[in-house]
Amino acid sequence: MGHGAAQKEDRELKFGLKARSGQTVFVREYEAADYPEVQQIFYEGIMEMIPDTAFRGLRHHPESLLLYTAMTVVCFIITECWWVIGLLPAIVLCLRYFYSRRVVCGYLRQAMSKDMGDIEGFYMNASGSCLWVAVLEGKVVGLVAACGQPVRSVGAVELQRMSVDRRYRKCGVGVLLGRKVLEFAATHGFSSVVLGTTAYMPAAHRLYQRLGFRCVGVTNGYVALGVRQSVLERIFYRVRHHHYVIDLEDRKMTGVLLHEQ
Repeated sequence: MGHGAAQKEDRELKFGLKARSGQTVFVREYEAADYPEVQQIFYEGIMEMIPDTAFRGLRHHPESLLLYTAMTVVCFIITECWWVIGLLPAIVLCLRYFYSRRVVCGYLRQAMSKDMGDIEGFYMNASGSCLWVAVLEGKVVGLVAACGQPVRSVGAVELQRMSVDRRYRKCGVGVLLGRKVLEFAATHGFSSVVLGTTAYMPAAHRLYQRLGFRCVGVTNGYVALGVRQSVLERIFYRVRHHHYVIDLEDRKMTGVLLHEQ
């Protein structure tokens, strides 16, 4: 993307926000007073993963569909009741929702006990890390974090905790937040930015691709580090983890990013 094209896109993004509120969104570093709004947006974003995983994600897992079909056939053979064929799919969906909620809530508790419970210590006072908020009319409408990864990937920074208030989506807020992470990575000498997502919503993947990320791998049946799942959770909660990366050196983005803001 050239400098002129980037400036034009920025103007278009800001115009989209002005059309709704008469104000322009801007991105700044997190402040302690932002904590309640940041926590609310983060909580709502995480909770959206429950129906996304339980229902939308089902069609992405043919192995799960095959298993549920086999369960239905076995139950029919055992009971010889036709109503089982109609009832079991509803039971399966309920179980997928129950276990998706259980796992996601566990992930939320884990996040709150670590970085999202101590934003100042984990992001603002740590070298190679930061958390930003998008502000519109004095209100926080989105957040994103960058976390240096000196052990996992030399010279890489990880984009984390991207979340936008659903009332302000499709206005370019996510793009502005993502660009802030890319700018941070470039100015701090990181060679690449990585991220991982289990989202099934196409809009999330379009956002990362628009920012210039490319998918370098997909882990089917992903389980987060440090998380132990029961047998039932593994049956009724399955996600695909997409790994994205953007190489700042290969794309020669450093000069562009410094002029995009």
